Amino acid sequence: MLEQKAKYSKIIKEKAKGLGFLSCGIAKAGFLQEEAPKLEQWLQEGRHGKMAYMENHFDKRLNPTVLVPGAKSVVSLLLNYHTEEKQSDPEAPKISTYAYGQDYHTVIKEKLTQLMFHLREEIGEIDGRVFVDSAPVMDKAWARKAGLGWVGKNTNLISKQIGSFFFIAELIIDLDLEYDLPVADHCGSCTACLDACPTDALTAPYQIDGSKCISYATIELKEAIPDTFKDKMEGWAFGCDICQTVCPWNRFATPHQETAFIPKKELLDLTLKEWHELTEETFKRVFQKSAVKRAKFTGLERNIKFLSF
Repeated sequence: MLEQKAKYSKIIKEKAKGLGFLSCGIAKAGFLQEEAPKLEQWLQEGRHGKMAYMENHFDKRLNPTVLVPGAKSVVSLLLNYHTEEKQSDPEAPKISTYAYGQDYHTVIKEKLTQLMFHLREEIGEIDGRVFVDSAPVMDKAWARKAGLGWVGKNTNLISKQIGSFFFIAELIIDLDLEYDLPVADHCGSCTACLDACPTDALTAPYQIDGSKCISYATIELKEAIPDTFKDKMEGWAFGCDICQTVCPWNRFATPHQETAFIPKKELLDLTLKEWHELTEETFKRVFQKSAVKRAKFTGLERNIKFLSF
């Protein structure tokens, strides 16, 4: 039995690597006891802002066996999106580098579907579901349990080997596997992320007030951006990379090899003037398959105007 678990785990990790995933780790599915009181307190304090969906499916969010009946293992996978490409005009409104290429939801879902297909071919009938940031799954907690990194003071998953510029996805399946062990926290006495956050969203080490985060204001928030963000956005029109860019562990991040994440030249070359004159037609063309579409044209236009006040 132990040999079979090890064999299946090895197959999963080899297939994941073949599909371009940076890392793959496995944890036993079950109730997230450590995270439960933290999540409850975070919600009670209103640190999720207007993200009402965070209040839904509390039991499923904390226990994948409720979300996926019969689940025995959570397979966590990381996909690199780090790039050294930059927007040409330093004065132009900035978008988070994760949104430079095609929408990661689509790209990763396709890879996970392929992975499940390969596993069923090699192992046999496997029941389960694939997840890419679109269901009540605490992806950072599961990736930490699977030994892929630790949750840092900026509340992102960080790896000593590859930093933090990656997406996290999961397979939650009904297969008993060989489980990985969590790794130690290596943030040490560093407070670079807390010191650099212009809106003080990182209220303390390992704690974030989502309602103060620039990414929340420019993507999740659908109404007017509060005046408390005025003069603190540092040019960000969609998302924010500050707390990752300043993290010392990201000196080990290497550029991704995913063709779907290669940015359009037209996007990188948009000038400050062109951003301010952006039309819905140009928006649809430039961000055709991009995650930026989540903000919609009206949302991006709102963000750009707010930066000008």
